[in-house]
Amino acid sequence: ILYSIHFLKRQQQQAHKAKPVFLFPPMRLWCSGIGRNWPWASGGSSILAEYGTLHLEFMHLSKLSGNTEFAQKVMNIRKVLEHLEKPQGLYPNYLNPNSGQWGQPWIMSDKTDEEAKKMYYDALQSSGGLTYIAEWKGGLLEHKMGHLTCFAGGMMALGADGAPGDKTGHQMEQAAEIARTCHESYTRTTLKLGPEAFRFDGGVEAIATRQNEKYFILRPEVIETYMYMWRFTHDPKYRDWGWEAVQALEQHCRVEAGYSGIRDVYAASPNHDDVQQSFYQAETLKYLYLLFSDDDHLSSDHWVFNTEAHPLPVIRKDNTDKPHKDSSSA
Repeated sequence: ILYSIHFLKRQQQQAHKAKPVFLFPPMRLWCSGIGRNWPWASGGSSILAEYGTLHLEFMHLSKLSGNTEFAQKVMNIRKVLEHLEKPQGLYPNYLNPNSGQWGQPWIMSDKTDEEAKKMYYDALQSSGGLTYIAEWKGGLLEHKMGHLTCFAGGMMALGADGAPGDKTGHQMEQAAEIARTCHESYTRTTLKLGPEAFRFDGGVEAIATRQNEKYFILRPEVIETYMYMWRFTHDPKYRDWGWEAVQALEQHCRVEAGYSGIRDVYAASPNHDDVQQSFYQAETLKYLYLLFSDDDHLSSDHWVFNTEAHPLPVIRKDNTDKPHKDSSSA
């Protein structure tokens, strides 16, 4: 479908409609006058993942259509990002409206995009070998890690292959520690499902201490990291951990019409929120499927996933137009 003439034309039409957003300084996602943000992205901010995904999709569209204008638009965003002041060397979660995580665009370029590579490793250098990723807010370090951040283990594993100098081993060690920490956030709950956020202060580790952080909404990030760690290390514990999650999902989240989130993962029995998030099928189940599939099924050598787990082909060094035909294309 992706390569059909009909859908390619539709993709270009949508991209052309989005062009005016790039005319506003320094860059804008919404120009209709009716754009809205979730409460946690206040002040008209955009989140990190928006620009990373925008980069992947517009670069791929330029490749398919032969129109370099789409790639040029997102490359302008990169220029702004590169020159932004980065507190403590970190890319902020929310900017107005800037940011992006540039590990995946480097992979999409078949690891030839040196600028994206430099931006990625400059940001990763700041993590300092921590086994959890805290939040830097208003100049203060909050010792809290969100479930959303658990994707970072997989990100580090992906980036380790091209790490400069002798840092490959260190990057993989960091990835493994993040995976272990996120697994602990699951095992330390009653229902063996991870909370929305967990803390490392007041004598606790990897435990949610606030009621508004104890919920589970079928998020994919922990499974995503297990999948990448399995594929890069073949350590059976990652499949074991994935299977633990499958069993907990079946036991506590399965309801008559599908799967439901849970309001408190520390409760003795599940209190369902009666919502099956769209990302449960699009991401969580997809990463579980890939965790237990052969490595050549959507291989990371030939495919890169955007923030919603949509696979896009790596743009090969030899400029061939067709992605690698692995078992996933059968």
